[in-house]
Amino acid sequence: MSKKRRIIGNLVRIFVLISGSIFIVLCVLALTTLPFRAYYSLATTGSRIENSPEIIVMLAGAGIPSENGLIRAYFTARLAAEYPDAQVIIAVPGILSDSLGDPRRIAAELAMRGLKQQQMLFANTGKNTRGQALEISNLLSPDKHTRPITIVTSPEHIKRAVLCFRKCGFTDVSGFPAFETSLETNLSFDDHDLKGNKMVPPIGSNLQIRYQFWNHLKYEVIVVREYLAIVYYKLRGWV
Repeated sequence: MSKKRRIIGNLVRIFVLISGSIFIVLCVLALTTLPFRAYYSLATTGSRIENSPEIIVMLAGAGIPSENGLIRAYFTARLAAEYPDAQVIIAVPGILSDSLGDPRRIAAELAMRGLKQQQMLFANTGKNTRGQALEISNLLSPDKHTRPITIVTSPEHIKRAVLCFRKCGFTDVSGFPAFETSLETNLSFDDHDLKGNKMVPPIGSNLQIRYQFWNHLKYEVIVVREYLAIVYYKLRGWV
């Protein structure tokens, strides 16, 4: 075996060893509450609403219909109903003249949930959080930069969004995380009632294996990705 092949082989083994170790650690952590706590912290640290928002910004996700687009629209409408005098800004890239484009479809979703057309403004050129914050900063007059502004977005995105808007000159910024809710019904069941192969161990009463473990693995990916994004934004001077 040549020296070059031995080096490549050693590098592959090291990579596999490190990757396997990381995977085992992540699996162990998924059996604890730490992934959810990290996820929850991104949504709540330093972003609580202290003053009644005069401006509500919906940072659109994947458009309408989509999981995060619909849940953000739901919470935006709920917040706007609580503060009916607030202006709602829909921040999503798209063509305003296109009735089937994302901005108009989101506006229609919000209108269906009770918002009036005169309440809504569009910020439709920003392609990421920094771009959306800059666009809204330019869209609003300087005197409105000191007004209370609340951002509606996914829970893990709250921290970065709030920091971006503060960096762009807004002084009273809070976040309203679009948390999902679980079913209230106890989802435990008796495996024997459902019959089937009795050789397989029953898991009907073990919600941790059925749901919590997998949800926490998902949270780990989300949290790691978001902190990498925050580090990148810090290096760019965007937060």
